[in-house]
Amino acid sequence: MPAPHAIVIGAGSTGAATAHDLALRGLRVTVLERGEIASGTTGRNHCLLHSGGRYCVKDQESAIECIDENLILRRIMPGVLELNDGLFVAITEDDLAFKDKFLEGCAACHIPARDLPVKHALEMEPFLNPKILAAVQIPDGVFEPFRFCLAFLATAKQHGAVVRSYTEVTELLCSGRSVTGVKILDHRTGQTETLGADLVVNATGPWADKIARMAGMDVPVSPTAGVMVTVNKRLNNMVINRLNKPSDGDIVVPQRLTSIIGTTSWTVPDADQIEIPKEHIDKMIHKGQELIPAIQQTSTRGVGAVARPLIRRAGGDEREVSRTFECFDHRRDGVDGFVTISGGKTTTARAMAEKVADIVCGKLGLRAECRTRETRLVSYRLFYN
Repeated sequence: MPAPHAIVIGAGSTGAATAHDLALRGLRVTVLERGEIASGTTGRNHCLLHSGGRYCVKDQESAIECIDENLILRRIMPGVLELNDGLFVAITEDDLAFKDKFLEGCAACHIPARDLPVKHALEMEPFLNPKILAAVQIPDGVFEPFRFCLAFLATAKQHGAVVRSYTEVTELLCSGRSVTGVKILDHRTGQTETLGADLVVNATGPWADKIARMAGMDVPVSPTAGVMVTVNKRLNNMVINRLNKPSDGDIVVPQRLTSIIGTTSWTVPDADQIEIPKEHIDKMIHKGQELIPAIQQTSTRGVGAVARPLIRRAGGDEREVSRTFECFDHRRDGVDGFVTISGGKTTTARAMAEKVADIVCGKLGLRAECRTRETRLVSYRLFYN
């Protein structure tokens, strides 16, 4: 009897990690991506391997998820990560007053944190604002999004998964109240076809509600955009964060030979149509200069915006929405054979995949343990072999 067939829609970090997990558990897996691998939110994010420090005071559930997954990713994909650590630095007296809360939050979320002398911090990062009042070192890091996804997918392919890029799902096929497959459009050939499946996983991030509506379902995903500005020099080797609660322009992430300033936050109606306000760009440059004054003398390489797939909650603004994730088994809404995973961050993609794979296997009556915590990923270069 053949293994059950799961279709995963989306080849960003969540879809890639889900394909890897399901393939390791013995399922036949097909991944469908309407563009190139990591061409959605994952490929346009801040490239930050979170330590959880950004959330340890206001969103401790997310902070614990981040540090737990940070440590796992260090074991299973070291060739993709730049383990350069990060600094949270105080610029103002208000920032300095936040330090005790920050250190308490790190301790509560088991995030390693080291209070550094200012002189030492400036020796480590000479372009830092020389007027900083405090610095705390935490285990942030950096990843390259395309390679991040390719590593998961290359490993999934070695376990039989099929990955089809430039292949858009245009319809969910249903029999009664069960999803039984998908109708797809191959953008390379212009051909349409149908694929049957025992279960379909919706891992499309801020587009999750669009896919769910094909089955008459609603998923409470709020596409929340953020503007990032990339400057044409690498001005910091560690990730530099403002020592305070998350706000606009409070982080500068080194990526290859550039530095990326981010980010703003506002809800958008369509994740494919994000207009970038000029005042957001100006704010990023201004706030980034507060952390690293040399940004003022550095040319801008690029400006971008991407929608985060935040899970909607009643009331509050975007900064107050938890960065944790949620899995939706649509059987509870009357539609079987269909599961959505959304929210979270690239750092927590493996944990998100474990959660949804547990649900998939339970629905299919399979007894297969998660193996992704310890299975080392093959090189991303093997994806094209």
